[in-house]
Amino acid sequence: MGAFGRNHARVYQQLQQAGSVRLVGVVDLDGARAEAVAREFGCEAFGSVEQMLTTHSEVQAASVAVPTVLHLEVARALMEAGVDVLIEKPVAATLGEADELIGVALEHKRVAQVGHLERFNPAVRATLPLIKRPMFFEVHRLSVFSPRALDVDVVLDLMIHDLDIVLTFVKSEVKEIRAVGLPILSGKVDIANVRIEFESGCVANFTASRVSTERVRKLRFFQAGQYISIDYGRQEVLVFSVGGAGGATRPSVNPQISMAKPAITAEEPLLAEIEAFLQSVRERSRPVVSLEDGRRALELGLAILGEIGRHAGRIGLGRS
Repeated sequence: MGAFGRNHARVYQQLQQAGSVRLVGVVDLDGARAEAVAREFGCEAFGSVEQMLTTHSEVQAASVAVPTVLHLEVARALMEAGVDVLIEKPVAATLGEADELIGVALEHKRVAQVGHLERFNPAVRATLPLIKRPMFFEVHRLSVFSPRALDVDVVLDLMIHDLDIVLTFVKSEVKEIRAVGLPILSGKVDIANVRIEFESGCVANFTASRVSTERVRKLRFFQAGQYISIDYGRQEVLVFSVGGAGGATRPSVNPQISMAKPAITAEEPLLAEIEAFLQSVRERSRPVVSLEDGRRALELGLAILGEIGRHAGRIGLGRS
């Protein structure tokens, strides 16, 4: 029941009011925290997953929003008990743990979705039909410092959202990674810059910081005859096309380039994510973001951290 766990509980309560689910309870080792959230959302508080399952054997689905190092332990206990899970990103702390989660889900025939939230951002959903062959990305995700999620580096905390989106858009294997990162206010990498080249020839530049003075969540990419800009926060997409291609509707500053702004219905991504998870639970269908998707993003994130470590070694900069 940290900051994001509470948000999950809030959305489940909202869905309960709509009549689609019943919120049974929340779990946290901190009893006072669990009790406070349970009172806020009108459910029961438990000190462990085992206690909850003993009291409520009818539980069918759960969100796992514990620290990353505990994802495997908690999600495995739930899946072995017959509960479907929505696991916050990153899916696990290591690739071995991610593989174990995949194995447990297969063995127990459980639905397991990974919480890559930006997949459910209306701006991203509106962009998917526009994808042709992206060749260059410029991505910025900046956040002010917060003591939450300091168990992982900024790559696995913030940048992993964009790694997942770019992997989804490009659909190509990674050819080369160049990366630099620094610890600033924590013992782990707090700011990172990464350049990735894919086998398709596409190049993506990523900057992520959790020590910024401003909040920025933007992704821009170029493909033949088009430049597309996504503002995650504003849930807005702008499409600039040469010669009015791609459904452009009005001229931009350059008369040879037209601009279109796809219609988007604003929606809370977390609500859309949880609704998609519950739909998969009801239909026993493959989730929008599978464990394999989560593993792919984790693998790239860990490879980036490896490059950051090697770069630090080359320049004689020790890491904590």
